[in-house]
Amino acid sequence: MNPLLDFSGLPRYSEIRPDHVTPAVDQLLAENRALVDALCLPDVPATWAAFVQPLDDANERLSRAWGQVSHLHSVLDSPELREVYNANLPKITQYYAELGQHEGLFRRYKALAASPELGKLSPARRKIVDNELRDFRLGGAELPEADKPRFMAIQEELSKLSAKFEENLLDATNAWSKLITDEAQLAGLPEDAKAMFQEMAQAAGQAGWKLNLQAPSFLPVMQFCSNRALREEMYRAYTTRASEFGPENLDNTSLISRILALRAEAARLLGFASYAQVSLEPKMAESPREVLDFLENLAARAKPYAEQDMVELRDFAAKELGLPDLQAWDVAYASEKLREARYAFSENEVKQYLQEPRVLAGLFRVIETLYGLEIREDAAPVWHEDVKFFALRDRQGQLVGQFYLDLYARDTKRGGAWMDDAITRRRKDEGIQTPVAYLNCNFTRPVGGKPALLTHDDVITLFHEFGHGLHHLLTKVEDLGVSGINGVEWDAVELPSQFMENFCWEWDVLKHMTGHVETGEPLPEALFRKMLAAKNFQAGMQTVRQIEFALFDMHLHHDLAPGQTALGLLREIRQRVAVVHPPEYNRFPNNFSHIFAGGYAAGYYSYKWAEVLSADAYSLFEENGGLNPDIGHRFWSEILAQGGARPAIESFKAFRGREPTIDALLRHNGMA
Repeated sequence: MNPLLDFSGLPRYSEIRPDHVTPAVDQLLAENRALVDALCLPDVPATWAAFVQPLDDANERLSRAWGQVSHLHSVLDSPELREVYNANLPKITQYYAELGQHEGLFRRYKALAASPELGKLSPARRKIVDNELRDFRLGGAELPEADKPRFMAIQEELSKLSAKFEENLLDATNAWSKLITDEAQLAGLPEDAKAMFQEMAQAAGQAGWKLNLQAPSFLPVMQFCSNRALREEMYRAYTTRASEFGPENLDNTSLISRILALRAEAARLLGFASYAQVSLEPKMAESPREVLDFLENLAARAKPYAEQDMVELRDFAAKELGLPDLQAWDVAYASEKLREARYAFSENEVKQYLQEPRVLAGLFRVIETLYGLEIREDAAPVWHEDVKFFALRDRQGQLVGQFYLDLYARDTKRGGAWMDDAITRRRKDEGIQTPVAYLNCNFTRPVGGKPALLTHDDVITLFHEFGHGLHHLLTKVEDLGVSGINGVEWDAVELPSQFMENFCWEWDVLKHMTGHVETGEPLPEALFRKMLAAKNFQAGMQTVRQIEFALFDMHLHHDLAPGQTALGLLREIRQRVAVVHPPEYNRFPNNFSHIFAGGYAAGYYSYKWAEVLSADAYSLFEENGGLNPDIGHRFWSEILAQGGARPAIESFKAFRGREPTIDALLRHNGMA
């Protein structure tokens, strides 16, 4: 049996091969199209049981099968898999574009919305009906017949271009490497980083130290290596990935222009002035202007702090490091030296206490304390030997959810960190379907026979992604369309993830997840106090950097001037808000996969928007002693459990008892 067509349990990753993909996709698409035709026959009533439920069942089978293929494309890419992925992606896109314009289904949903049955449906199901009607309008269902083929063609081309953007970035990242044969060129690097580089060289049959552009290699060099020429070389390679400075077939420049043009054309067909307006329709924010005002207001608050940060850094670099002309490739290095000088500790010193097994145990302790749950390692077929699998149970031993944990970087895996859903909670005839999540990071793998060591930033990333995972796993909604993260406004979906980050700064949490890699001694409280004192080190610079990206994204999709390029717009925004001005050759747009290959187009602002919500939500824990199970259960029931079954602002107010305010965010960032 084709493993992609088995929906009886967990994905059968050990059995899936590229030649399974096309037969599974073709079969499921044929079955689904036949079902849609049958559901639109005149004798099928416009009721939940008669047409919504069967359609949900069919679309879930397709999304689970394709989800496994898409996941493998992200974490275990190969030429064979990429070929079948790209061959089948247009078919999937076309199917969903057809659904979005399907007049028969649209009529069915409108009839259900106008019928007496609507009042008998649960609030969650009524929300699904509202969402479906909105999505039909955004999917082109109300377009004139003459415009529908063009709209569908746009969706298909956009999906291909996004996949190509991500592939170019992965290939461009993997195309660069450098062999170092003189250890002196790596002066300043931590021993564990050098050990990793040595293992990478040995794996390639070389003697020396091999560097590449994946995060576990790039970041330590930028932060610790005193070899300025090497920092500049790697910075240039990293910031020109997938641009005209590399192989022509990996250049994303023309893809950016084409993606923007197609998004704008789709928006015009739907009757919107810009793609940003389309993007905001299912979000909390009401308009591009509201988002821009929010970002400009935050920029005005943060920029004086950022400028102060930069003055201090330039002064320190000139006086203490002999760098009177501080450049972009010096910023992380000089910042680390300034942190060490000001707070008498380094990131690398902290890292020695953060062994991956202990960090995981500490993370699980937070979940167990807040929500009364138990996390234990479990067995499941996996796609790589690094992957672990866990089960989440309540105090009665009932299975609540399961998740895969794939923590380490490799050259077949896309960069960054993300959570995705494998199976979503819903009620079926045989009972409740257990939700399953993927949690993916790109940390440094274990080297030299020791456990993997994480930076504190890595720990924050892990907690962040786990927050997304809990949003998916702890839902109590039983209908697919609004279960877990489904149906949650995009600019609220970061609330649970950013909320979890706060616990990484609590001594009662951190002390339970540390043990020195050599001695086993826990993190000294004195060192933690130094970390806490340094928590808002350069918070102004970090804040304006995020605002720079968010303003770029929103203006790009809302009011890009005729003839203006993405790069030209970014430079203009940097002149207004940035304090770090990179060299002319920097091609950040060409690797900004969040907005060109991810789901964040005209939505990158959501990180800051949701940070307001998450900081304010966490302040209730601060007022009640931190790891408070009573407040934890309230957060679960009012935020995590609700999924997308009600507007996010209602869930927030139910938890916090009032509207959100920006005060906690500014206080947490030392800008109050």
